[in-house]
Amino acid sequence: MTSPPSGQTPGPQPGMGLRVDAERNRCRILAAARRLYATEGLGVSMTSVAREAGVGKATLGRRFATREELVNAVFADRMDAYADAVTEALADPDPWHGFTGYLHAVCAMQAADRGFADVLTMTFPAAKALEARRAESHNGFLELIARAKNSGHLRDDFTHQDLVILLMANAGVIAAAGDDAPDAWRRLVGHMLRSYATPGAPIPAVPEAPRPTALYRAMVRLSRTGPGAV
Repeated sequence: MTSPPSGQTPGPQPGMGLRVDAERNRCRILAAARRLYATEGLGVSMTSVAREAGVGKATLGRRFATREELVNAVFADRMDAYADAVTEALADPDPWHGFTGYLHAVCAMQAADRGFADVLTMTFPAAKALEARRAESHNGFLELIARAKNSGHLRDDFTHQDLVILLMANAGVIAAAGDDAPDAWRRLVGHMLRSYATPGAPIPAVPEAPRPTALYRAMVRLSRTGPGAV
């Protein structure tokens, strides 16, 4: 093998340019999908993602053959944070504080990213890594429930299904309130925590309700766009 003349750097190796282009396109697609999912939810089409990324549908298909593959890649870090949240809650020496803190943390994750709000209320069987982290989080939440009940502060009739119901309700409030009443979800979570607690359990204060004008603007927007287009 010969070396390049002194003072010159080796040129790109065969295939290197293709690999660089492929990785660049992949990064552009992921960035575009994150932007669209965060603001519009998972209803965004693959065609819209390709257009936002500035690539063709064929290029998108080579990188991510299915919607599930794209969702898995986009939300891998957020699912890690979701799993970490229950680990942190279990480490809290106060089981009830850990429980309430976990519910608030997860609902805050939804509020920060509409796409992730959708992810937490759907299943993606083909997204193996994402579903594995979800299962890990679920098992941790079961332990968190048991600890909170043993503390005497969580109602005995609370079940893990109630978390799914809360996340569905929260996703709906986040989507409907939008930028008009962005903190409306906090009010919902505050009231739900009160309903989960036994009499006398310490609970955080319920945040103030959104201003009537803010909710009115949200309702006007919904009447114009329809609930599926918020």
